[in-house]
Amino acid sequence: MAAPRITIVGASLAGLRCAEALLAALPEARVTLVGDERHAPYNRPPLSKDAAEALAAGPGAGPEVFEKLRLRSKLAPGAVTLRLGVAAEALDGTDVRLSDGRRIGSDWVVAATGLRPRRLPLTGAEDRRHVLRSYDDALTLAATLRTGARMVVIGAGFIGCEIAATARKLGLHVTLVEPAPQPMLRALGARVAAAMAALHRSHGVTLLSGRAVAGFDGARVILDDGQALEADVIVEALGSQPNTGWLTDSGADLSDGVLVDDRMLAPGAENLLAVGDIARFANPLFDAVPRRTEHWCIPGQTAKRAAETIAALCTGQRPTPGFAPMPSFWSDQYGMRLQAFGAPALAETQTVIEGDLSQTGTAPVIVEYARAGRPVGLIGLGANPAALARHRARLTAALTPPVDA
Repeated sequence: MAAPRITIVGASLAGLRCAEALLAALPEARVTLVGDERHAPYNRPPLSKDAAEALAAGPGAGPEVFEKLRLRSKLAPGAVTLRLGVAAEALDGTDVRLSDGRRIGSDWVVAATGLRPRRLPLTGAEDRRHVLRSYDDALTLAATLRTGARMVVIGAGFIGCEIAATARKLGLHVTLVEPAPQPMLRALGARVAAAMAALHRSHGVTLLSGRAVAGFDGARVILDDGQALEADVIVEALGSQPNTGWLTDSGADLSDGVLVDDRMLAPGAENLLAVGDIARFANPLFDAVPRRTEHWCIPGQTAKRAAETIAALCTGQRPTPGFAPMPSFWSDQYGMRLQAFGAPALAETQTVIEGDLSQTGTAPVIVEYARAGRPVGLIGLGANPAALARHRARLTAALTPPVDA
């Protein structure tokens, strides 16, 4: 049998881990890894945390910071054909057409193109508006993080709140504008979100909840109630959109990312798989509803699953049934680590099982999330690792179906 040609589009965490797993299972495979950034694969979560602070030290910090961000790989030099700085424009059957006009013939294609930031559909203040998704975005933003500067962060999700916390540490005046009643509301629920709002305010952030941006006027951000905020730096942290435009004619369901089954195969598209933030799949730990999960652990888990699927199909085997990864994520704000497991966003109730939410940021807190009386998630706020591990084990046991189910 000829060596399978596998093209992975997206040279970030999911793409790199997929390449590693593929070559471990199929050493003879010819793997091409395509990335639209010129940089080698790197870790993105620190960009709004410690990396942003380090980059603000000055332009000379860039190489050292990137070296810490760069993902370490088990791949031998030359094991994968790297095509960096070029984007995929279309998928014709299983041939990938690139922005430089070239085509890559493939037997299998893995979509790992991740997300891009949402932007406000408004003009004005272009010279001071930023997003944060890439290392280059972080370099540009870091140059503006000057003590005493006025920053307006639009959107109080995790990225927006992490940027706000970093900026306050660096001495900027920060205003957070959030249309929802509380920051990080969907992910954390009302009670924990309110505690996080109090934490931000206690560190000097002006939090304007229930407000939206109506426009820009010079150096001012105009809100929907007419209030004008002076801003030297504006960060749009409005969430993300899946990078699936190149798959428009593939036949895959692209209504929200790429719909895949439990093997990471995309129904309706020939030999196409999707991994990472763009993969929308049902997780039997929770229910049968396909969802995208934008958590750091999911790229590696879906990448390994996709590689297992391709390896099995290439060798005439059936992929092992079932795929039920445990989601997890973390956020660092004001020296406090927030750690989450499961799917807190699906919960109907929140129960504080250790600590007191009024002491968030100063004492450990652990919150359990439940739906229909069944635990579905767990969040620790500055929690003791041993205590969090104990409750996580209980959550895992509650979510994992019996072997004979």
